Amino acid sequence: MATVSYAARDSRTMLRRNLKKAMRYPSLTLTVVIMPLMMLLLFNYVFGSALGTGISGMPTGGGDYIDYVAPGIILMAATSGALTTAVSVCVDKTEGIVNRFRTMPISRASFLTGHVVGSVIQTMTSIALVIAAALLMGFRPDATPVEWVAALGLLTVLTLALTWISAGIGLVAKNPETASNIPMPLTFMPFIGSAIVPTESMPDGLRWFAENQPFTPIIETLRGLWLGTGIGSSAAVGLTWCVALCLVGYVWARRTFKAGAKR
Repeated sequence: MATVSYAARDSRTMLRRNLKKAMRYPSLTLTVVIMPLMMLLLFNYVFGSALGTGISGMPTGGGDYIDYVAPGIILMAATSGALTTAVSVCVDKTEGIVNRFRTMPISRASFLTGHVVGSVIQTMTSIALVIAAALLMGFRPDATPVEWVAALGLLTVLTLALTWISAGIGLVAKNPETASNIPMPLTFMPFIGSAIVPTESMPDGLRWFAENQPFTPIIETLRGLWLGTGIGSSAAVGLTWCVALCLVGYVWARRTFKAGAKR
């Protein structure tokens, strides 16, 4: 019991450290917000009229395209948070802070826990800001409070999964530049899904990939919760993907961290 108490105390200390560091150097956190906002502005105001016309369930004209595209762009804020985690962990590793922590009488799990929990808090704050911006641009969900909680819960689980994967990336990357580049495919994976247009409009090969990649069922679930469109099996598939990615990322990051301690 004392061991658990010490681990929790050390994890809180690491969490405070990472949150203070994020407030002192907000550039990476702002990147998580700015990129989705730019995409939301681009696809709503520039491409909205062309893309919105002909989408099943959307009225002709681009005015309501924001309702279709917003869930995918909001999810993009979750994937963008992966970049900040990878860079932050890699900076600590390359500057020797990780090795210093290993020589101190603190819980070995607290370093990764502090980074992961801190990054989840930062990313969820960024997601809230992107949702607020979407509402200002005309996004009009008709979800109940329970559906809002379910949607935010799904985004939280996804963010946690991507954060653990990114922590592993930060530990194996040789420098912060590499750490910032490796997660980039995660950021743009929603675009090769149903974030911008329905998968039915894609060529056969691309359509197969779009329908079977992790982010499409998550986007469809968010769209269904917020807008009342059909969810079908998307919720179960999307949640399964989130849990699987979370477990893989957790095991990988912990083993990588332990392997580094043995070198």
